[in-house]
Amino acid sequence: MWTGVFPAVTTKFTENDQLDHAEMERCFALQIEAGCDGIIVAGSLGEGPMLHADEKLAVLKTAKSVAGGRPVLLTVNEPATRDACVLAKRAAAEGADGLMVVPSPIYHTNPEETVATLKAVAAAGDLPVMIYSNRLAYRVDVTIPIMTELASDERFVAVKESSDDIRRSTEIISAFGDRFDLFTGVDNLAFEALSVGAIGWVAGLVTAFPRETVAIYQLMKQGRREEALAIYRWFRPLLDLDVSTYLVQNIKLAEVHAIGTNERVRMPRLPLFGERRAAVEKVIKDALAVRPELPAF
Repeated sequence: MWTGVFPAVTTKFTENDQLDHAEMERCFALQIEAGCDGIIVAGSLGEGPMLHADEKLAVLKTAKSVAGGRPVLLTVNEPATRDACVLAKRAAAEGADGLMVVPSPIYHTNPEETVATLKAVAAAGDLPVMIYSNRLAYRVDVTIPIMTELASDERFVAVKESSDDIRRSTEIISAFGDRFDLFTGVDNLAFEALSVGAIGWVAGLVTAFPRETVAIYQLMKQGRREEALAIYRWFRPLLDLDVSTYLVQNIKLAEVHAIGTNERVRMPRLPLFGERRAAVEKVIKDALAVRPELPAF
């Protein structure tokens, strides 16, 4: 159902901590113009846990307005399953093309609870669902046995695989074939995941470097592995910024330098400062200084 590059877009704020829809329109449009295949809003990078439900739906509407008919998914990551189901229903009513669902980020569900939560949210929204498996950030591992229990429900169409173990991608394909659209969710494992059969990339640094991200995906799709690898090797230090407690601040700072936007975050986050900021800015500026010319693709 879904393939390609789906940016997990950042949420833009005004100086007084309101949603900046005009800047989101501009930044989201850059993703679509670069050839991205969909948009995911209100995820980890989108500071979803810091947004209330009305704000999440407002960001969804903004993304829909610039997506040009490409799918826009809303991330459902509410602490309580009851609230997740309410949001899923509202997202469907507001025109979401699908949901990316995370079991409660507050309470770390066991396998039975994980299955029950995912099924409840899928039933409430009655939309296509991308399962978000991220055992590092959320301490909930959506394993092969769990996916087996979910496979009979056709609403579960895709998996964002973020276990940080490239072997899991092969295991999913071996267990299910093409039953689930397999997306990689770890930026600095994207080339490896695409090499072993992933058909999509839920990307982070794409928000600052959309053309480079799309180029890697398209070149891999066309079998032009060495050209893709050359870009990926240049990109790797930047992609490493996605795998961090400070991924939001890191990537928003990259956006400042690459696409001329702001780095406002919602508290308790603060923009990077001191030695950490200097180190991240060095990675960004070093990469920009040798930014590669992209081949036609």
